Amino acid sequence: MSLRGAALIAGLLILPMPAMQANAQSESFDAYMQTVASHARAQGVSEATIGRMLTGLAANPRVIALDTSQPGSQSATPPPLAPYLAQHLGASIISRGQARYAQLAPMLPAIERRYGVPAPILFAIWGHETNFGSYVGDFDLARSLATLAWEGRRRDLFEGELIALLKMVDRGVPPEKLKGSWAGAFGYPQFLPSVYLRLAVDGDGDQRADIFSNSADTLASIANYFRDAGWRPGEPWGVRVSLPAGLRPETFATKLSAPTCQKVHARHSQWKTVGQWRALGVMPQASIGDGVLASLFQPDGPGTPAYLLTGNYRVILQYNCSNYYAMSVGLLADEISH
Repeated sequence: MSLRGAALIAGLLILPMPAMQANAQSESFDAYMQTVASHARAQGVSEATIGRMLTGLAANPRVIALDTSQPGSQSATPPPLAPYLAQHLGASIISRGQARYAQLAPMLPAIERRYGVPAPILFAIWGHETNFGSYVGDFDLARSLATLAWEGRRRDLFEGELIALLKMVDRGVPPEKLKGSWAGAFGYPQFLPSVYLRLAVDGDGDQRADIFSNSADTLASIANYFRDAGWRPGEPWGVRVSLPAGLRPETFATKLSAPTCQKVHARHSQWKTVGQWRALGVMPQASIGDGVLASLFQPDGPGTPAYLLTGNYRVILQYNCSNYYAMSVGLLADEISH
């Protein structure tokens, strides 16, 4: 979850303490922390870290309130994309992204060569997650993750992330840096602890993966995430297209059922090569090879902007499974690169 979304929820919806008691397991918080300590010990976490990080924790009712009051996505018709883009692609974030891109230009070619991911995509993720590091969250991560694990609805997920956080401390990450969103994401790219352990990398050769304050490490770590998720070098995330009169995108509705994020992927068409789309009169407005596979996406209906989306768009969706998020990332990257 991006901090932007968590901050919005935190500002609007706060439930009283009884909501936490209603959702919590019968086991006391302190007793559950002993269980977590046992599980962490079995995974090789040091006694010093277990004592330092788990002793004295108390459940945070605000975290439970924020988690239980998240709005659902029950609407059969998704909201239009255009208002979201207008809100998240304003002149301020574009100009700030372009300025940061110019400032850090000397380090970017090496990162692009190493990971095969265009630097503007990395900046777009950084921008959307924390506005280039200007807000990263101030919740105590150990307390937030312990609270969410104890509450119980997604215990396996959050207990795993809490133990991963302890492993970060064993790896040398200073505990005082472990602040972030109420949902457990942290740093410039808003990684979860398990993602940090697996994919955070040293981008400047100082033998540390500092995504809390180091731009090189942040960009390299996002690039490593995207490479791991299957980014295809040399392909765009997508391109704007013009549609011929009479073409109905619903004619090409997908017949596949995605294993994850089904509602998101169901809005994309069947896969065809760009050459096949051209033969149907779909004209790309930017460079893209005729052999590239792409799906057609016209999120706001007839007469509104349409796009061909490549497999790299689906890589962006692995960072945050939302068409609104992925489209805004791709379009922000395009603006930053101009």
